[in-house]
Amino acid sequence: MEPSRSIIDLPWGPVSYLHWSPPAEATTSPSVVVLLHGGNADSASLSWGELGGHLAAAGHRVIAPDHPGFGESPRAPWTATQDRLVTYVGEFVDALGLGEYAIGGLSLGGGLTIGHVLARPERVTGAMLFGSYGLQDRLTDGWLSLPTQTLTWLALRTGPLGLAQEAYARSPRLLASGMRQIVRSPDRLTEDLLAEITVAAGRKGARVAFEQWQRDQVLWNRTRTNYQDRLPDVAVPTLVVHGSRDSGVPLARAREAAARIPDARLLVVDGAGHWVQRDRPDLVTPAVVRFLDTRGERDGGDGAAPAHP
Repeated sequence: MEPSRSIIDLPWGPVSYLHWSPPAEATTSPSVVVLLHGGNADSASLSWGELGGHLAAAGHRVIAPDHPGFGESPRAPWTATQDRLVTYVGEFVDALGLGEYAIGGLSLGGGLTIGHVLARPERVTGAMLFGSYGLQDRLTDGWLSLPTQTLTWLALRTGPLGLAQEAYARSPRLLASGMRQIVRSPDRLTEDLLAEITVAAGRKGARVAFEQWQRDQVLWNRTRTNYQDRLPDVAVPTLVVHGSRDSGVPLARAREAAARIPDARLLVVDGAGHWVQRDRPDLVTPAVVRFLDTRGERDGGDGAAPAHP
């Protein structure tokens, strides 16, 4: 099912978004699902191009914005910090006049989902976290966590990290190598997907907003945002989806998050990487559909086991 693209004007500028509508013959009023993509050169199309259509076919109305400065959305007049992006999510759903809705996000988008649910839970009926950001004190776990954090902080502020990202964008070989760490299933990392990523990564200014966000979040000794201590305040049913081979966010952090959220279900996708919904749609898609159809229940269908007895 192909999406439509629209533009909505927020007080500070336009945001482009994709939306999928359920079939015309659907007999029930569709629920609304908002999906938030990840960082770097990601976009609504890259993260949700497959899942959005499947959710619409299952009877849901799906809305997925390109964050300001990503995809088809121009950069905002403000700096892309975590707190400002969380505010933008609220502005976006308000501008669309959404009533009740479920919300989910990948990586950076997962962190925005947590921030939004904590700030404005009143109309949220469920949350979904895919390889979510905001669950750890540093970029990595283990005894190298502080040196890695400090080196990344230095690279961000002196230029090497940006140069490395540009080199990856210009080299099909390097880009494909990097993507194999994110999408672990060889049959899912197709030439068409690599071509789409290459175009996205090669856009002028494609990573400016993401680099602003990185500078906001990557401090010399820690990441600025870790929601773990606030997760007991997440007051909506939550599906935590995480690949067992996610090299960006350790699986242990996802398990900890699911244990802290009062009404959480954890789906560990064996063998999947960070882009978990792209990597194993055969497992993730039915689990998401089941979750959306049974929010508030704890039967853990389709492999999504409740995090609490």
